[in-house]
Amino acid sequence: MRKRQVLAALLGMPFVRPARAQDGFPSRPLRFIVPFAAGGPSDIVARIVAPHMAATLGQPVIIENRPGGGGMTGVDVVAKAAPDGYTFGIGSAGALAIAPKLGRGTPYDPLRDLAPVTLGVLVPEPLVVPASSPYRSLGELIADAKARPGALNFGTTGNGSMPHLAGEQFRAAAGLDIVQIAYNSGGQLATAILRNEVQLGFADLPVLIPQIQAGAMRALAVGTKERLSWIPDVPTFAELGLPTVDASNWHGLFAPVRMPDGPLAAIRRAAIAALQDEEVRRRLHDQGAIPGGGSAEEFGAFMRSESEKWGEVIRRNNIQPD
Repeated sequence: MRKRQVLAALLGMPFVRPARAQDGFPSRPLRFIVPFAAGGPSDIVARIVAPHMAATLGQPVIIENRPGGGGMTGVDVVAKAAPDGYTFGIGSAGALAIAPKLGRGTPYDPLRDLAPVTLGVLVPEPLVVPASSPYRSLGELIADAKARPGALNFGTTGNGSMPHLAGEQFRAAAGLDIVQIAYNSGGQLATAILRNEVQLGFADLPVLIPQIQAGAMRALAVGTKERLSWIPDVPTFAELGLPTVDASNWHGLFAPVRMPDGPLAAIRRAAIAALQDEEVRRRLHDQGAIPGGGSAEEFGAFMRSESEKWGEVIRRNNIQPD
């Protein structure tokens, strides 16, 4: 009698299957759109994260590089992808928060057409000077710039680039008259700083680390909330009385806003699990990046705040695209 009662109870229970078996997703490989050429920062992040996502999802995650338009071409591919759950992507601050606010606009609205997945990495933008510079501190640089308006140049990678907007933030916060000199790439900008063609500049930390560690450049401040483990002796702008200088590049994962809830949740779980993996975080840190992996809600709020922040800098300085 007891056995029959237990069997009847078991038969009456609902049968719970794993999520993948229940909804059938994914049943084939997924496309991971990278809007830059192979070897760039977004591509490196994607290639570190993708294998871990594939292991969680049980299907291959195939990287597809779609460069063009400063990252806008690839982002637009994702925004207009078929809403079948099999296409997602990664994008930078430039394409997701800055370009939509510049004069030419974008063929997509990142806050309307994209569903946030998670922040991939934050890439700090230190303010650096060449090793031959007389400035040993940010205070010395500011004092000289104020004493000689228009005499100092700051290097950027073009109008509306992160180094440019960071420089505009700094100029406004410190009340300086310094002149922008634009270069075509981060590598050219770093070379110009090394040669003292420009007296200061912001750039992605991975570009600068080798030069800072070799003693060829001097970092004076960082626009992050906390000091950086790579250069722990360098103070933050907030410590130095300039809390509004808040500049970091970043790369985040997103999907088409029309993606069904089930597949979107599965991709989010896989991406967050990958970015919380200790080995993934170590590899990203070795690239000079701060690993992300927070919730979709946190990344969505971050995207909105970044869009508002850089939009205000662009409006205030009447910045137009090159």
